[in-house]
Amino acid sequence: MSCELCATIGGQLLWEDSRCRIVLIQEPGYSGYCRVIWKAHTAEMTDLADADRVHCMRVVFVVEAVLRELLAPDKVNLASLGNFTPHVHWHVIPRFHDDPHFPQPIWGARQRNGQITGTADLPDRIARELASRLDV
Repeated sequence: MSCELCATIGGQLLWEDSRCRIVLIQEPGYSGYCRVIWKAHTAEMTDLADADRVHCMRVVFVVEAVLRELLAPDKVNLASLGNFTPHVHWHVIPRFHDDPHFPQPIWGARQRNGQITGTADLPDRIARELASRLDV
């Protein structure tokens, strides 16, 4: 069985180091939706060494902080599912009261039509902020 997250970048690359990468997901109605993807094919967080778990979660928390500062969402959802793709990755999803699924999870029943939101320079702004905090 092939793994999509091993075979592809998984979105628009915003930042990476030797252990993980951050990508932007192009999903209408979900400006700033990012994934933190562990590069090695590992199914569960507890399969990672302690230092790797700490690193992964630090990256997730930095992504959340950057998105909160740049987008001021009503809520941020953090999710690590992997039911279809058993490869460690975290979804970091800024949520707004008028997004297509709020208050449901984005994988739930659509509540309203989604709009493409955000500005054309948002990926660059996110990438700059991530680099300034993670490249230390």
